[in-house]
Amino acid sequence: MSVENAITVYWLNGAERRLFKEVEALIVAASEPMIAGVAGRYATALFELARDEKQLDRVDGELYIFVALLDAHEELDQALKSPATTLLEKQNVLRLVLENAGLTGLTANFLALVAKNNRLSAVRDVVRAFNGLLAREKGEVQAQVTSATALSDDHKNELVKTLKATLGQDVTIKTSVDPELLGGLIVKIGSKMIDNSLRTKLNNLHAAMKEVS
Repeated sequence: MSVENAITVYWLNGAERRLFKEVEALIVAASEPMIAGVAGRYATALFELARDEKQLDRVDGELYIFVALLDAHEELDQALKSPATTLLEKQNVLRLVLENAGLTGLTANFLALVAKNNRLSAVRDVVRAFNGLLAREKGEVQAQVTSATALSDDHKNELVKTLKATLGQDVTIKTSVDPELLGGLIVKIGSKMIDNSLRTKLNNLHAAMKEVS
């Protein structure tokens, strides 16, 4: 057994190994057309397994925690997706992150599989696809909101009300922070994006001034 496989087995035993094998099988079989591609297949596999295990909300919450950690620690994010980081190093880092965050069970096992298959660079796309499937399951619209600074609860509630009034459907939002936006928001719903960030406005202004000069 390789060192990489030994680390994976260290995380998984008994019933957890059964889940691990089921996820691998689902990834091969999954072909949800609305979320095609590698991230879509992984997301569909996780969604179907979480639904079968009645853990959709728990997995959703734990994935949110994991992505929030990546957002808060840029060096960690880069290490997990960089081709310069070896597979063994990525697995070791991920194990420590999961342990420190208290993430166990299905979510941790799934992320271990993603790491084993060297797909951590796609983990954000997997989470977005999972969120989309969960929103559809609940009859909601899922909006991905990126802001320069963390939104307050009041701002989140106001944004949800605005989107719901505009779309005529229940809306849930997933937020992330990107300081490089400088200000404003980027809102993505499916394939549509509204970019109201200060960074984009400044770039547009710069481009317009170059055309005038």
